[in-house]
Amino acid sequence: MSGSATCRDGDSWDLASSVGATATMVAAARALASREPNALIDDPYAAPLVRAVGIDFFVKLVDGEISTTDSDDGGAARAITDVMAVRTRFFDDFFTQAAAAGVRQAVILASGLDSRAYRLPWPDGTVVFEIDQPRVIQAKTAAMTALGALPTAEHRTVAVDLRDDWPAELRRHGFDATKPTAWSAEGLLVYLPPEAQDKLFDDITELSSPGSRIATEYHPDGGALVGGGAAAVSAAWRDQGFDVSLPDLVYDGERSPVTDYLRARGWEVSARPRPDVFADYGREFPTAEALARLRNSLSVLATLA
Repeated sequence: MSGSATCRDGDSWDLASSVGATATMVAAARALASREPNALIDDPYAAPLVRAVGIDFFVKLVDGEISTTDSDDGGAARAITDVMAVRTRFFDDFFTQAAAAGVRQAVILASGLDSRAYRLPWPDGTVVFEIDQPRVIQAKTAAMTALGALPTAEHRTVAVDLRDDWPAELRRHGFDATKPTAWSAEGLLVYLPPEAQDKLFDDITELSSPGSRIATEYHPDGGALVGGGAAAVSAAWRDQGFDVSLPDLVYDGERSPVTDYLRARGWEVSARPRPDVFADYGREFPTAEALARLRNSLSVLATLA
């Protein structure tokens, strides 16, 4: 959910439907998190992008017409804001640190309403690729153009479904597999079938030269990110006009542990439980029941030897 992603066979979406709507949800959370005292992140584009999509519930949230306490969702809206603040900062730091190490090529998979190509201090010579569904890319590009936003790196959008031959399309847009790359798969894996998750990392490995890096997440119990209390959250938010069933968007089933899978393909991997990452940033993991299973998730970093 950087991020929109990949879901049921043959479907597609924009930023107001299906998995695409979760990208708008995440952007709304980033907008709220950016306004907090001692904010972990500063995303000046999040609120304008949410307004451009036009989902009433999220527009009202970012405009302050309703608050995260106005819906009976067990504290999920407030907790999601906390989670997205920490997650966004984690991936921000990943890209910033990769750039400091000399990596000048970045790929944001399932980019959704991600604004890192516009707001991070990329070094000169950096090329940032964003991959997402054609309608998602088109809508965000139009919104950023209307805002007069200018990217802070060479920015190349790749409008392709991750179920299709995205590596070929990425290469067609100038991706250089001989150069180290920083890859992000943020809020993405639960929207992929287990076998597609494996294929994604196979493709990334094939496209990566030594020194490349990956940041992602792994949820040992599959649909943890939106499991558990997600049905109750969806019902509460439906009353506010957001009629997307979060549990219906994820794939269950046993999947390869990301850490083991990457290590077997030559990556040096480190992983930290989500509450520990919160502690790294001076935050306490939320107690909302809807996000209880997320405690078991791992924030994963890997470097290709």
